[in-house]
Amino acid sequence: MKKPQFLIAAPSSHSGKTTLTLGLLHALRERGMRVQSFKCGPDYIDTFHHSQASWRSGINLDTFMMSEAHVKEIYSYYSHDADVAIVEGVMGLFDGAVKAEGSSAAVAMLLDIPVILVVNAKSMAYSVAPLLYGLKHFNPDLKIAGVIFNFVNTESHYQFLKDACADVGITPLGYIPVNEEINIPSRHLGLMISPENDYKAIIARAAAHISKSVDLDQLLAMTTQETPAYRDISIQPSGKLKISVARDLSFIFTYEENFRALKQLGSINTFSPADLSSLPETDLLYLPGGYPELNLSLLEENVSMRNAIREYCAKGGRVIAECGGMMYLGKGITDAAGRRYEMCGVLDIETSMQNSRLSLGYRNVQFGSTVLKGHEFHYSHATENTPVPTIGQVTNARGKAVTTPIYKQQNVVASYIHFYWGENIEIFSSLWNS
Repeated sequence: MKKPQFLIAAPSSHSGKTTLTLGLLHALRERGMRVQSFKCGPDYIDTFHHSQASWRSGINLDTFMMSEAHVKEIYSYYSHDADVAIVEGVMGLFDGAVKAEGSSAAVAMLLDIPVILVVNAKSMAYSVAPLLYGLKHFNPDLKIAGVIFNFVNTESHYQFLKDACADVGITPLGYIPVNEEINIPSRHLGLMISPENDYKAIIARAAAHISKSVDLDQLLAMTTQETPAYRDISIQPSGKLKISVARDLSFIFTYEENFRALKQLGSINTFSPADLSSLPETDLLYLPGGYPELNLSLLEENVSMRNAIREYCAKGGRVIAECGGMMYLGKGITDAAGRRYEMCGVLDIETSMQNSRLSLGYRNVQFGSTVLKGHEFHYSHATENTPVPTIGQVTNARGKAVTTPIYKQQNVVASYIHFYWGENIEIFSSLWNS
């Protein structure tokens, strides 16, 4: 079977990869096509927006947190019944955890799919030629099929860019004029998720805007190729655990494959700690990261839920809490304005959004002979009132020690790290046996 499949990449961040990806997903879906999206790297916010545009779950492809075999396996699994597969790259084309390792280029070569570049050409004309030439020839195993120019307002400007493409040997596929109405608000380093924004409307406007000056038919034709071999990796639930997963704006940062892997252990029930008055019947509680700082009043006011979670933990209930989930389990959270809000009080820690500083990067966590991988991304900081027991040895992508703690109190495991267990759910046992 042949189908269009390609990776959207750029020379650097802030070139417009996500806007272009979202617009293409929506535009092609409007044509009646089944579109499957993927995101290079550990970003869980872009995949949320992908799902809004395509009506299918966005899937992460990450060669640091996943084996290469797993990346190819889930790419094939999720794209096999789609009419087109679109992978959004991360950062610049060759930017990886260490040099180009885990970069957009590495993923494109691993999957053997062509690259479509999006280049910010706002203040550039023929000088784009050496930039394109370098990207095309830096690694001859990478297939760069075409380029779309962003922030180009006139046909005359685009003509200079087409001249450069002709001399370099890369097909120009069109351009995108400046349009403030298609900008998705950002928070910290990337896009944000907020109920205040009508993302579907923004994405629809982006699709209409892009379709006017980008040749979608040529894009689909030039990226059509044989699909990879398909192997059914559907999960048949075999466990009997009752798994409760916090799922609202405060706890929204999750990987789709983590959810799918959890189904091996039992049934999943999602709930909102801000809205529900009591904890569902639970054998395993998962509190993902998210934006608790945007819902502190609601989380504090729901005293019955905070008490229920504290009692569950005190009785030895098993918990995985990541970033925002860890903050919620602490004594309190102080917002950027200095106001403190009471939280669950399971862990004797305080977290604060004041004097915020970025902690960012891939993480290896060693538990005995087991390694669990993940990613850390937060601006808040935590302090212990009294020492809280920790487990594991944490290092970054280069193998250097990192001070991020993995708290282990009874059967509660909590950390700033967002773990990835989608490839091996059996790794869970190492958390509670450490």
